[in-house]
Amino acid sequence: MKPEPRLHSHLPRLQREFYKGHAFVHWILTTDKRKTDWLTPLFHSRWREILVHASARYSLACPVYCLMPDHAHVLWLGLAPESDQLMAMEFFRKNTRLALAPCRWQAPAYDHVLKEKERERNAFQATAYYILENPVRAELVATASEYPYSSTVVAGYPDLEPHGEEFWPLFWRIYKKMRKE
Repeated sequence: MKPEPRLHSHLPRLQREFYKGHAFVHWILTTDKRKTDWLTPLFHSRWREILVHASARYSLACPVYCLMPDHAHVLWLGLAPESDQLMAMEFFRKNTRLALAPCRWQAPAYDHVLKEKERERNAFQATAYYILENPVRAELVATASEYPYSSTVVAGYPDLEPHGEEFWPLFWRIYKKMRKE
């Protein structure tokens, strides 16, 4: 049996240290061959559970994520010098594999390590809003808050809701409290 040819070429990953510590990374996971029959409330529940475990295990916070019919966005912030987003993504992909079946994640996940300017609060929040607005741009819903497959995952804060007015001031207070130097 011959391996399937790669359909896409990918830019090489940055060196490991760019994904460690207090890195801010926007991840995009695409389903293999853009399959669309996997996004269900049950999968979303499992996704959140595994995202909590990955975030806690690798000292990360996820201010926003969004599951689209053929891909998913995760925005992770490192909370400690030992945070490791490459390890976290490997753990996350491995542990969502069963819930995703018979679909698979396309390899590798696309990532964008946010530069210093992109990490400034207004620029960062614009990136988060861009992620949350995906379902609106795809005409799946009229407003981002109507979409059932996007939210926030910060271990220890199950009621955080990214669509509320008070979200960002509260998120930044939590981030400051959780961040270790």
